This record gives sequence, C-alpha cells and structure tokens, in this order.
Amino acid sequence: MAEASGNRIHVLDEATINKIAAGEVVERPASVVKELLDNSIDAEATEIRVEVKGAGTELIIVTDNGRGMSREDSTLAFTKHATSKIGHIEDLERVLTLGFRGEAISSIAAVAKVYLTTREKGSISGTKVVVSGGSIENVLEVGTAPGTTISVESLFYNTPARKKYLKSMRTELAHITDVVTRHAFGHPGISFTLISDGKVLVRSPTSGDIFDSIVYLLGSESAKKLIPVEFKSDIVKISGYISKPGLSRSGTDLQYFFINGRGISSKSISNAVRLGYYNLIPKGRFPVAVLDLELDLSEVDVNVHPAKRYVRMSHEREVCDAVTLAVENALKAEQLVPEISLPEKKPVQAVFVEKAEEMLEDISKADAEVFVPVEKLELEVPVPENKISPLIREEEESYHFTARDTEKRLKRSERVLSKTPKKPERAPTGLDKARIVGQINELYIIVELENGLVIVDQHAAHERVMYEQICDISSSGWQELITPVTLDLTSKEKVLLEEYIPYLEEMGFAISEFGPNSYVVTTVPALLGKMESAELIHDIIIDLLSTGRVKNDTGMFDNLCKTMSCRAAIKAGAGCSMGQMESLLKQLDMADNPYTCPHGRPTMISFTRAELDKLFKRTG
Repeated sequence: MAEASGNRIHVLDEATINKIAAGEVVERPASVVKELLDNSIDAEATEIRVEVKGAGTELIIVTDNGRGMSREDSTLAFTKHATSKIGHIEDLERVLTLGFRGEAISSIAAVAKVYLTTREKGSISGTKVVVSGGSIENVLEVGTAPGTTISVESLFYNTPARKKYLKSMRTELAHITDVVTRHAFGHPGISFTLISDGKVLVRSPTSGDIFDSIVYLLGSESAKKLIPVEFKSDIVKISGYISKPGLSRSGTDLQYFFINGRGISSKSISNAVRLGYYNLIPKGRFPVAVLDLELDLSEVDVNVHPAKRYVRMSHEREVCDAVTLAVENALKAEQLVPEISLPEKKPVQAVFVEKAEEMLEDISKADAEVFVPVEKLELEVPVPENKISPLIREEEESYHFTARDTEKRLKRSERVLSKTPKKPERAPTGLDKARIVGQINELYIIVELENGLVIVDQHAAHERVMYEQICDISSSGWQELITPVTLDLTSKEKVLLEEYIPYLEEMGFAISEFGPNSYVVTTVPALLGKMESAELIHDIIIDLLSTGRVKNDTGMFDNLCKTMSCRAAIKAGAGCSMGQMESLLKQLDMADNPYTCPHGRPTMISFTRAELDKLFKRTG
C-alpha cells in the first residue's frame, strides 16, 4: 500500500519538549532537590533549608538566603535554556557554577506545580510566580525575606507513568538524604538542613572545615577512624579524608568525590582509591573517602550528562594515578596500629600473649596448616616502605582468613543442622562417595568421584547451606549479645533502616534508636553467633538499598535471607582443613537445592572420566 503524501516530520509542541527534557533531568524527587540545591549554592547562599513531605512526591520546599531574583528574572527562569551562568559557547570550557544549562527549573515546572518566591537583597518587595504544568499562571508582588524559596507540589501529577516507577517512600527519602549529604560535604561553608514530615534528618554546620561536616554527617565514631589526605601534582591537587583499613563497607556508598566543588560519580576514581589500599583491606570491601580534586577548568568537561552527575577529564589516567599515590602516601604516614581495648586493665603484653595462645589453640583444633595473618592480633599493618607501587600493577596477593574464622562459620551451620528435622529424600549429589583431594586458591575444593571429579566453590556452597537455614528462621532463634553493638549511621542509612527494622526483628535482631544518628543492637539471629562488629548490619542496609522496590510479604524477607547468608558464609581466601572441607560437603549434601547459591551461581561443577579423557585427547 502506498503511503499517504505529505510531511511525516514535524516539530513537537513546547509542552511535549519540556516533558521530554524533564525525563532526562527529573528522574525522581531527589533529582529536584539536587537541581534546586545547585541553584541555591550558585546564588551564594550560606544557609539552605530543604523540607519534604511524602518523600518529596507531595511537597519539596527549598529555601535559601542567597542573592534572590528580580521580577523579570523570576519569570524568565521558567523559560527553557534561560540561564545566568553562561553567555557564550566558550564559557562551557570554564564552567565555575554547578548549574549552567538552564533547563532544570523549566523541566521541574513541566511535571509539577511550582511556586517561586524571591527577593533581591536591595529590593523593598519580592515576587511570587505560580506555575502549573509548565505554564505561568500568576505573578504577584509580595513581602518576603531576601533570598529564594521554591515549592514543588504534586511531582509527576501529569506524568503518572513516571510516578508509577518510583521506589518505596523510604528509598526515595534515602536518595534525597544522600543528595543533601553530598552537597554538605562539597560545601562545608554552607549550613544545610533537611526536614522530612517535620523531623530533622540532616543538619550540618557552617564552619568551613570539612572535618566538622564529617563529624556531623558520618558520626564521631567514623570520624575518629579517618586520616587526612593532602597531595599535589602537576595536574591535580587532592585534599580530604580517607578511612583507616579497619573502617570499610561492602559498597561505595560512603565515598564522596568532588571536582572543583562539583559532586560527581566516578568508578575510575573509586577504583583508584581502592588500589591505594593494595591488600590492606579484603577484596569486596571499600574504604570511606571524602576527596576534593582541584583541576584546571579547561581540563574538565562538565557538559556530558543531563543531570551533570558525571564529568570527563582530559587526563583521567594521570588523575587516577595521582589519587592512588595520594592514598598510599596518607596510609604510609599514618600510625595504623589501633589502640587495644583493655577492659580488665591487663598489660598490653598479656593481651598479645593471650591472643597468640588463643590462635594457636584454634589452629590446632582445625588440624590444618593455614595462613595466619598478623591482622588476627587486631593489628592493621601499614604498607611496607619497600612495597612496589600498585601503579606498576604487581600481581596482588589474595586476602586470607584464619582457620578459626572458617571453623566458627562452619560450626554455626553445623549446630543448626543437628537440630533440624530430616528432610524428604531427593536424588543424591554423589558427594557421599567422594574423596577430597584438596583445596585450590583457598576457594575451590577438589573432590574425586568414582568416575570423575567435582570442583566445589566453598563460598557458594556454604552460602546455600546458610540461606536455607536462615529462611527456616524457626530453627535458628535469637541470642542476646553480652556487649550490645552500636551502629553509627549516616542520615541516609538511618532512613532506610527504619523501614526494615520490623523484618530484621522478625529474623532475630533487636534494634532500637540510641541517639540522633545511632542505633543499638542487643540481639542477633543465633546462626550468626557472636556479632563482634557492626559491619554485618551496615552491609545488610547497603545491599537492601540496591534492591529497589520489593514485595513486603516475600521479597524483602528473601533479600534479607540472601544478604545474611552471604555475610555469614565461609569466604574466598579461607584456608580449610580436610575436616572442615568434609564438614562443608556433608552440610551441602543435606541442602534442598545443593546445586546453586541463593543468587543462582553454581556451587559445583563436575567432570566425568570421559570428559577428562577428551580434554587430554585420550581417544583410544
């Protein structure tokens, strides 16, 4: 059939254009907060107050004491690509302000009802502009304090599809909290306040000292474990703080990077920081970092992302090498041996002797010669002066876990199995007719069968065992901690934790508020044994944050089970004796599904004799 004649290409109307632009800039309520904070900072505000209701979907109010706007500018601000930040294309090469594209206010107004009230410091009266769906409905002369207040109501009221895909209220509020926290770190000379439904979540000082902001935003306990970073090369100046090796997380949520004061996300810089620690922290752990990088403005392209979340650097590799070297130097210069807690006031020598004797006893019980790191004596060893710089990329050593750690983890699941009723019969895995050959790379267990061999991933295998036991929570119960564990949380983590507390309590955790940004844990699931640090809870929170929306009845509980099983299982890098490997395989053989871990990875891979013969070209 012939197509109808006439033009098929046409110019979109202004309302549609603005909604498309809003889709690029306004992803969620936190996006609105970020754009409005950028404008307040550019307006030289020293105090910024953010109030939200319904995690920002009902109401977002940002108030600042900045320069304010004239009547003409306050209406022009809602025009697409209207900006005071740049005048010519050449200005894009040396952007000094956080905002510059001129599409934020118009994009927000396209998907919400916006009220702007502003007054210049030298003016007698101010201006109020009312905008709905991108169209200015009214402009009024009003009395108001110097500065600007923008109210965003009913976000996505005219784009229900976008609102439908928002996460839970707590998750959206966590994102808002993270945005405010990151801006507070980047601008310690500005006071930031975040209030949600009448409750203060974030309040930072105006001292101008980044360390003061760290104390307020990350907590005093975390701040005590940070060391300063000062470094300068031909292309970059680096300043800020990183954590001692004893403070790390399972994700990069406590890494804050800034380039010329602009908060950014950068996997390459995060990797550079991690490389600076070399093997001082285990694989899969990430240090805390608050780092500001000063570069020549012409070396940074900030116009590569609609939300200005990423930047492009002309000499990224050289900058990342400088970050790694800065971290290395900071760690070398710092005394990394922590103070030892002496509750009974015993001499330090006695404490070390007791620790050593305890280790030797545990190794003897494990019946194995495994690597015992000095870290087990609760020491964090600084990088030796003669260590080859990781910039040369020397082959990295794997992180080791002690025999005691392996034994402790296996005993937990072993105790539960002894109390678990016998399960229905299923097809055997063949492990009951196996001979354990040994362990490779402290991760894989080699097992000889009658007609072939099996390679078992020890972490995946134990994770499967732990997962099934944790899911059957009635067989575990809970136990009270002799010494309660205090969690020093960020505001973002606190927001998230409050949503999951009922589910954590169902599994055996007893968690209660203990100060402005702290919680105390008094009981844990019996499966976890004695919880000696707060890392497990922190890791659970971070993992849950990345899962997004889940069904409360099953999805949330299952995610908790998977996270806890992963944290409680034997680790890669754990030396295992023959007895420990045998215990693990027996436990795996009793699992309902011994073939995959909870995340779907295989626990074992088998090779028949025929397949091995084929690999070695034994065709005769």
